[in-house]
Amino acid sequence: MNGHESGDPAPAGTGQEFMERTKYRYIGKSDQQQGIPQPPLELPADPALPVLSLPRPDAMELPSVDLREAIEHRTSIRSYAREPLSLDELGFLLWCTQGVKTIHGNLATLRTVPSAGARHAFETYILINDVEGLSGGMYRYLALSHRLQQVDTDPTLSIRVTAACFDQQFINRSGAVFLWTAVPYRMTWRYGERGYRDLHLDAGHVCQNLYLAAEATGCGVCAIAAFDDDEMNRILGINGTDQFLIYLATVGKKDN
Repeated sequence: MNGHESGDPAPAGTGQEFMERTKYRYIGKSDQQQGIPQPPLELPADPALPVLSLPRPDAMELPSVDLREAIEHRTSIRSYAREPLSLDELGFLLWCTQGVKTIHGNLATLRTVPSAGARHAFETYILINDVEGLSGGMYRYLALSHRLQQVDTDPTLSIRVTAACFDQQFINRSGAVFLWTAVPYRMTWRYGERGYRDLHLDAGHVCQNLYLAAEATGCGVCAIAAFDDDEMNRILGINGTDQFLIYLATVGKKDN
């Protein structure tokens, strides 16, 4: 029989060891089971930084898009027109990827994407290159209130992010870049180390919603998993342990 058989020593490869050590038989009592209070549903906004409201997605007029056609047309697009995204379109795409439909006190949120145990362990950062009404820089989506907070106005950010993603130049030419960071304790509080598996599954749910929603706005998307983790975490000002970048994707108007 090929492969690792039950009862054999744990496999040696890093990826294989991750899969082995996150099996349920190694998971003890979670912090939730031990009665430890859960972490906040969202990182707090910085009171010293500007916040702006986004247009409500239900107020935006969008062309009707057949779901089957959206799925058939879904592809990664790396070439974009020299045309800005509108603030309406950006707000719509943010809502489609992390929008909050229902808040259950401080216990859970139900959103536009699935998440294991409704933990929703992601924060969404947006690198703005070309969006009407927004100056360039890094923003964070405050999903609970559907607002944006500007967090970094460094004019070299797009160049730095492109370099940290191994010089994929279409990042620089996109209208915006969605950067999803994981706050792992939101997930591991309930599921222990097994929760790290769920983080990566959830990232796929979120990015697929972006691909499909972009069809309604005339935009193309390209997901990116190739990046220097440490450098990207430095750019975002996060420590890589309590919060780390897990996935990102460019968005821009299709170059027809």
